[in-house]
Amino acid sequence: MKVMELISCVLLAAMLSTAVSQGPEEPDAYPDCTDGYRWDPDTQNCKDVNECETIPDACKGEMKCFNHYGGYLCLPRSASVIANSNAYEGVEAQETEQVMPPVRQPSRVHQGNCPQGYESDDRNGCVDIDECLYNRHDCQPSQHCINTQGGFRCECPDGYRKVGVECVDIDECRYRYCQHRCINYPGSFTCQCEPGFQLDSNNRSCIDVNECEMGAPCQQRCVNAYGSFLCRCEQGYELDRDGVSCNDIDECSYSNFLCQHQCQNEPGKFSCICPQGYQMRGLRICQDINECETEAHRCTETQKCVNLHGGYQCVEKNRCQEPYVQVSENRCMCPTTTPACRDQPASVVYRYMSITSDRSVPSDIFQIQATSFHTGAYNTFQIRNGDEHGEFYIRQITNVSAMLVLARPVTGPRTYVLDLEMVTVNPVLRYQSSSVLRLTIYVGPYAF
Repeated sequence: MKVMELISCVLLAAMLSTAVSQGPEEPDAYPDCTDGYRWDPDTQNCKDVNECETIPDACKGEMKCFNHYGGYLCLPRSASVIANSNAYEGVEAQETEQVMPPVRQPSRVHQGNCPQGYESDDRNGCVDIDECLYNRHDCQPSQHCINTQGGFRCECPDGYRKVGVECVDIDECRYRYCQHRCINYPGSFTCQCEPGFQLDSNNRSCIDVNECEMGAPCQQRCVNAYGSFLCRCEQGYELDRDGVSCNDIDECSYSNFLCQHQCQNEPGKFSCICPQGYQMRGLRICQDINECETEAHRCTETQKCVNLHGGYQCVEKNRCQEPYVQVSENRCMCPTTTPACRDQPASVVYRYMSITSDRSVPSDIFQIQATSFHTGAYNTFQIRNGDEHGEFYIRQITNVSAMLVLARPVTGPRTYVLDLEMVTVNPVLRYQSSSVLRLTIYVGPYAF
């Protein structure tokens, strides 16, 4: 700096000498200026030539050009020059031009030397030089210049850190600022969330997205999950492979036992159907309708309504044929005084019943019971006719009772008329008689 101050003083002395020799009264008497100056006809003064602007490549290499009155200096880029260029009499501040922005120019020169980073003011004091304002710093273009008392400092912008004289980007992602994913870019960073999450107001945390409230593509029901969502279907539907659609479940195709008779598939459900003559009991059971009790039949007054599985049958109330006479609605007697009754059963009783198809066998279906008993007599039971194929047999229980048994499975609709005979023998009185139970069996078309 001593060399620089010396050069500055030499230049200042030359300027003062030139200014005195010109004189203020005859501006046109000195049209020629010394080296480093040019005549300004507007101000009628010699004005400094800025060689740093007029000379191409005034300084070579890494040297920096500094303009001075009457000349220029080539110094390292880190150097700075303090020059009190207007500190002389007879020359006004506005008469000079420099490459740097205008600086505060004191009206009087401080008699003492100001320390580096300061300049003299008009009260013979030293004031701080704002190197940042007048571009008297060596901060890199990417750095911010911060003025300090007597100097300056170079700071990197946010998102950068200083390494040597350069500003290097800070990789914030290395410090795990983001909850999920971090994207670094020069000077800053941004946080991103995984699918199913969204960035919180702090721009770092990730919060779950309720896709169900944001129009998830579920066809029926949506269930929010952490970071995702699930589609669910209503009862009777199953989720498709696409995870959002719901397909109807054909419950009828899964089992043959859902309904007692017939299963009918419907969207999201199924229903059971019963055949004619039946009504639904519960969800899948078919129950026979007793048309005789509900009077949903068309039998006449001379007929008797017999309820069957899935229907009814009208039978004539008077079925007695000669030589039998009717003694009750379903009983016919053959008088002993009538010769034609000698070889006939003493009585015929009419009974009706209905059974289902495909019953398991052997199966007890009807019990025979004697209505009277004679001391010393014994009874035997047999099927007199109507069982040509051996579907039935009689199992005697006691002396006065027996059971009709179904021996083979039968399928309806079908009708059997069996004459079940009870033969009574009294060896003491040497008496024998018989009676017949004419049983009509209706086999229904279904197994229920």
